[in-house]
Parts: sequence; structure tokens; C-alpha cells
Amino acid sequence: MADLKDFAEQLVNLTVKEVNELADILKDEYGIEPAAAAVAVAAGGGADAGEAAEEKTEFDVILKAAGASKLAVVKLVKELTGLGLKDAKDIVDSAPKAVKEAVTKDEAEGIKKSLEEAGAEVELK
Repeated sequence: MADLKDFAEQLVNLTVKEVNELADILKDEYGIEPAAAAVAVAAGGGADAGEAAEEKTEFDVILKAAGASKLAVVKLVKELTGLGLKDAKDIVDSAPKAVKEAVTKDEAEGIKKSLEEAGAEVELK
């Protein structure tokens, strides 16, 4: 039982980058597809939209607005970017602003989801 609690604690403390790596491992080695990818595929629409989405390999994560929980968003931007607190706050204060540029689709979606959970308004380009 203690092992399961330790495992649960490790999962809870994963960074966004580590969560994306875990999702890749689950997908590649065990064939378990993350739910976010299924939603993205379902939202893709017709075949032309799916082909256009497949062609793009790099995405920019744009913070449009911090929302009501600005402090939580600043802390998350700090963690995601590795910047200092002041630099992370400057990004949030100057929204719309790119948080991460030229990242993979999975990483961009993971970052977007994390920021939205913190209350921010985010878009992918």
C-alpha cells in the first residue's frame, strides 16, 4: 500500500514536460492513447482538415489572458518556461504573449490544458 501512495505522489508532482513524456511512453510502448489526442482527432472534422493538421509539426502556445487566478498562472508559466518569477509575471502581464514557441503538438496541448486549468485563456498557433 505504501508503494501505491509513493507512486500516486510521484504522479501528482510530475511537471508538464514529464507528463508529456509519460503520455508518449504509454502511447508508443503500450498502445494507450491519451484522451486529449482523441478529442483533437474528433474535433478535426473532414479529411481535408485532418490532413492540414497533420502537416503542421510545430506549434506556439499563446497566453491570451491570465483570467481570475493570475498568481496561479504566473507560477505555472514560471514552471513551464524555467524563467524567473519576474520574467514569468512579465509574460502574463503582457498577454497576449507566446509562452512556448515551436513545440510539438502533444506538448502544446499539454501546456494549453495546464494553463486553462489554472484559469488562463490560451490558444495554439
